Amino acid sequence: MKTLYIDCSLSGISGDMMLGALIDIGADVDEIEKTLTALPIEPFSLKVESVVKKGITAQQFTVVETEKRATDHRHYTTIQKMIVEAEKLSQRVKDMSLQIFEPIAKAEAKIHGTTLERVHFHEVGAVDSIVDIVGTALALEQLEIERIIASPVAVGSGTITIDHGTYPVPAPATLEILKGIPIEATSVRGELTTPTGAGILKGLVQEFGPLPNIVVEKIGYGAGKKELEDRPNVLRVVCGHQSP
Repeated sequence: MKTLYIDCSLSGISGDMMLGALIDIGADVDEIEKTLTALPIEPFSLKVESVVKKGITAQQFTVVETEKRATDHRHYTTIQKMIVEAEKLSQRVKDMSLQIFEPIAKAEAKIHGTTLERVHFHEVGAVDSIVDIVGTALALEQLEIERIIASPVAVGSGTITIDHGTYPVPAPATLEILKGIPIEATSVRGELTTPTGAGILKGLVQEFGPLPNIVVEKIGYGAGKKELEDRPNVLRVVCGHQSP
């Protein structure tokens, strides 16, 4: 069984780190971009560059908007309809994308005291987050991943400033998404795991724990945008075959 292990115990996980790591093990970014540009969102291009984070070479994935951003805010139902009606997405990609978006929507609805039908996303509704989520689903399909396992997740500490003001890390919605998922304690100040990263873990990971018995075939690193003082800001993924 082709298995992916997500090692997010050191520096957490975000959507761009996840896609960077999947590209590092062979996902085709040109094909991902070609498919994603068919979605009814603001024009963009994808940029991938090799960077070094504390001695580790990793792929840094960036969504470059080619026009001034129209909106950071989209209702969950709008995004859901966009994905369901996208002709270029396979059913598996649609299912995985919605499995990521749904726990984010449920968390936002609970935090803000509203319903799934009325909840709207802030940063997660922006074009870069939509690309990160649907792009991750496309990459997993390309790589023919059958099972996903992950480590406990580092979330960071301290505070973060978002649309609603200053909040503790992890932010309320992120922590709500991570209910039932083991969290790794860390002294790093700042946000390590984003809502998108948490949604990927909640929606797609079947099991949490140490690296499983696996024949390792590929190892990839996706770079985060921040520079951390005491560790490389990277997400590591390990791909290989696990015995049935």
